[in-house]
Amino acid sequence: MSALPISHYSIEDYLEIERGAKEKSEYFAGEIFMMAGASIPHNRINENLSGEFYLHLKRKRCQSFSQDLRIHIPENSLFTYPDLVVVCGEPELYDEQLDTVLNPSLIVEILSKSSASYDRGEKFALYRKISTLREYVLIDSVKVLAEVWQKNTDDIWILAQETESISDNISFASIQFNLPLADVYNNSNVKSQI
Repeated sequence: MSALPISHYSIEDYLEIERGAKEKSEYFAGEIFMMAGASIPHNRINENLSGEFYLHLKRKRCQSFSQDLRIHIPENSLFTYPDLVVVCGEPELYDEQLDTVLNPSLIVEILSKSSASYDRGEKFALYRKISTLREYVLIDSVKVLAEVWQKNTDDIWILAQETESISDNISFASIQFNLPLADVYNNSNVKSQI
């Protein structure tokens, strides 16, 4: 991500710019960061996840959104677009525009070479400020790899699952869903290392 030249924007400035922009950007601590495009494997994995989540959550109290739904974390000012978000119950909205939610239960980020460190480190630290968030899942788009982080009853984040085997399932406890990694990576051309 790269910051725009002006050093400080208000949230109102960001939202005005963002809602009129053709390209998506993130906001954090007064800075706006342009988002890079995604690779074919990244997009294929995202589409696969979106379809599987839709089918699993159909007619349930949770609903999934992919790529274009912005989330905001008031505790640290972040506005961002996770690859996939699940909201359980009624979405809590930032304002009347219906484009920014405050209460995700589950977030999935698809890792690329350029985003992996940020998604695992600083971004995960920012996400941990979301009181409603129960699971954070990382899916690699370069190799077969999935990590499932879960918040336990003491509000401590633990690595609940890590797998590099295409024959394994990913378990999303917050929505009671087991998903074969083979379905996540279907037609993505990402090769298993094992």
